[in-house]
Amino acid sequence: MTATFDHLLLLGRPAGGKSEFIDFMKKIPDDVRARKFHIGKFEEVDDFVWIWEKFVEDDIWERAGQPRLYSKNYMPGNPGMAPEGERLFRFCMHKFNEVIAEKYLARPQFYNDHTLFIEFARGRRNGFRDALNALKPEILKRAAILFIDVTREESWRRNTARYREKLKHSVLAHMVPKETFDYFYSDHDWSDLTGKDKNGRVDVNGLKVPFVTMNNEPESADPSVLNERYGNALEQLYGLYHEKSV
Repeated sequence: MTATFDHLLLLGRPAGGKSEFIDFMKKIPDDVRARKFHIGKFEEVDDFVWIWEKFVEDDIWERAGQPRLYSKNYMPGNPGMAPEGERLFRFCMHKFNEVIAEKYLARPQFYNDHTLFIEFARGRRNGFRDALNALKPEILKRAAILFIDVTREESWRRNTARYREKLKHSVLAHMVPKETFDYFYSDHDWSDLTGKDKNGRVDVNGLKVPFVTMNNEPESADPSVLNERYGNALEQLYGLYHEKSV
């Protein structure tokens, strides 16, 4: 058994630091990343791409004289999920199941030296519980969860700050609009799901999936700070993951 994760679920609030975590790992040489962070060569599946495709289709429906199905143009050129779009979250979990089964689980050799990142944000009373319960056992049996934790206020601050920064470089910048953020992401159920424990194993359909909740405040771009923050969390998580696997 290699000393790396097979599936690493990256969960948290919008703009909480999931993408920054991935960008940081991309800059680390493969051998160093595997040894220090227990992450092999990696690929990613992120449901934001699928949700955005539905928003683009909503634009087309609207131009065709039909009502939008999932989103509203809360900001010009920057649609956000409307309350009726909540069903997309369930759709995305089933799409995770199909994509991961076809592209990764069907190729066992992938896991010889690779880690798959599975990234999504959820909110509301049962958001993370419902999402995890929808994943196939074959995915969860290979999984560990890194929950990247920031407060609601910090999530919103980073969301707006990064949007302003992206606008300097591209008109295609996107952020979660305030209406969507308030409805879907003001609260979430992670602490209820884990019994407020910072690490351990969370029960998902009878499977005990290892997790670590990593505090990601204050925000930092200092590699030495992130090395320690990520390294401590992943070392602890891999200990739980390895115990589960042996």
